[in-house]
Amino acid sequence: MASSKAAAFPLSRRQILQGGAALGLSTAALGLQPTWANPWGQSTAYPKGVEEGPEVALAIRRESLPIDGRAARPISINGTSPGPLIRLKEGQDAVLKVTNLLEEPTSIHWHGLILPAAMDGVPGISFAGIEPGETFTYRFPVRQNGTYWYHSHSGLQEQLGHAGPLIIDAAEREPFRYDREHVLLLTDWTFEDPARVFRHLKIGEGYYNFQERTIADFLADVRADGFADTARRRAMWARMRMSSRDIADVTGSTYTYLLNGHAPGENWTALFNPGERVRLRVINGSAMSYFDVRIPGLKMTVVAADGQPVPVDEFRIGVAETYDVLVAPEADTAYTLFAEAMDRSGYARGTLAPREGMTAAIPEPRRIADRGMEAMGAHGGMDHSSMGDMEHSAMAGMDHSDMRGMDDSTMGDMEHSAMAGMDHSNMAGMDEASSSGEGEGAMLPAGAAQPGSQYDQAGIGIDPDERRVLVYRDLKAFTPWPDRRPPGRELELHLTGNMERYMWSFDGKKFSEVSGPIHFHKDERLRLILVNDTMMEHPIHLHGMWMELENGAGELIPRKHTLNVKPGERVSALITADAEGSWAFHCHLLYHMDAGMFRVVKVS
Repeated sequence: MASSKAAAFPLSRRQILQGGAALGLSTAALGLQPTWANPWGQSTAYPKGVEEGPEVALAIRRESLPIDGRAARPISINGTSPGPLIRLKEGQDAVLKVTNLLEEPTSIHWHGLILPAAMDGVPGISFAGIEPGETFTYRFPVRQNGTYWYHSHSGLQEQLGHAGPLIIDAAEREPFRYDREHVLLLTDWTFEDPARVFRHLKIGEGYYNFQERTIADFLADVRADGFADTARRRAMWARMRMSSRDIADVTGSTYTYLLNGHAPGENWTALFNPGERVRLRVINGSAMSYFDVRIPGLKMTVVAADGQPVPVDEFRIGVAETYDVLVAPEADTAYTLFAEAMDRSGYARGTLAPREGMTAAIPEPRRIADRGMEAMGAHGGMDHSSMGDMEHSAMAGMDHSDMRGMDDSTMGDMEHSAMAGMDHSNMAGMDEASSSGEGEGAMLPAGAAQPGSQYDQAGIGIDPDERRVLVYRDLKAFTPWPDRRPPGRELELHLTGNMERYMWSFDGKKFSEVSGPIHFHKDERLRLILVNDTMMEHPIHLHGMWMELENGAGELIPRKHTLNVKPGERVSALITADAEGSWAFHCHLLYHMDAGMFRVVKVS
């Protein structure tokens, strides 16, 4: 494993001054303004300050900062949490100097960026991490543009606010026009210690779920569906030791949902002039929360999710995804920026307005939905007669801050099972050869949607008749991907877990149990198939390479770095393995990743 540890060196006075945060200085005290003008004349507003490249110095520390009016101890970057907006330009050579003022190792991963493996920022995989008091310099050519973000890949630091937005301006004008833009970074904050949250999840997966079904719900179901059907459904969920309202592992019972670091009651405001076209760069930088985003009274046109413009009223954004939308407010009035948690336990909120101090109505929270048969893989061939015995494969916690030094002492008593209740015989003709990635199998034409995909569905709790909602089927690239080769082989991976024990894995094996990496052959073209055998959504992120979502868009196949895989869904993507080295591949739900849903992909 290549290491860039030699690039670290002790902290100097000059770096402390550059970091600013080391002296307790905010970005405003350093003369930085929250508004920035890009090369094409549009202004960008972000309240935590802007660090413009190609050379940027960042200082990371733990400090006292207020969150939602309460004293908190988040991890800050240059004095703010979340961190400042980093602005780079396509074609630059970026030099990002990161100084660690914490009492523990840290790191920064540049999420979605295509760069050398040693600069990817995953301790134990691509570099050694950044020790306390040291500075690591990330150097890489900037070969893309768009909306991205950065975050720690050490332990549970991301949950402590160690994240920030990253924008790369295009070298040439983009194919759409706008007058100004705002960055909207969504995060979830808990005043609990993240390690305590993790312990609670392992004690009981429903620890934070205060929205379980009640007698009143049961009686309402009886009135709607009859006693027999209602009782049968209740008995089925009880046999599986699951709840139909297991929508999110960590909820608003401990989370405060933030927009650019501001709680809903603080009314963070994004300004506009009536008649302007405004670009909103929406980033889900949360640890565990999916959000449904809408602006009541305004149509949004999605212009970047690796896709063509799509007019929508609402979109669901999975953890680590980004969407850019255009809005055109004509009236001299305020609009609510509303990001509702998928489990309806809370929301992040701001205001889009012509002037500070204006507000608009906040939508009524929607009722929590119940998971149905799709959550149990019904369309994928699950054998319901054996559901009572269903147990997903076991896994346990890992210390992600140093993957080579994982503590297996707590894992030895975890029993590995083979998903006794799951019958995969009907899953799109899967055979052992295609599952192992060694055989050809009966492949679909490149770009065609896999059977079992749910690309035309937004997901649980969304009523498609209520408003126009973005779905994966809508996404198209602006231009064809240059590699038009059909895949030479297929690799199928199952997303597996045991919610009762809070264990998560790929193909029934947690990270500590696998014998080696997943191998991609350098420059090969392959199809990656992800089958979700759990009843939870999983945002799957591949470092270093694009995943081209096979959603039926043909030659305009959309490219994504993070794919949301719904319960029971089968998702496929094409990959050109052109990035030599070792790369992280994992679920981006922080506690799922730490509980074992993590692998290494080696390209050689």
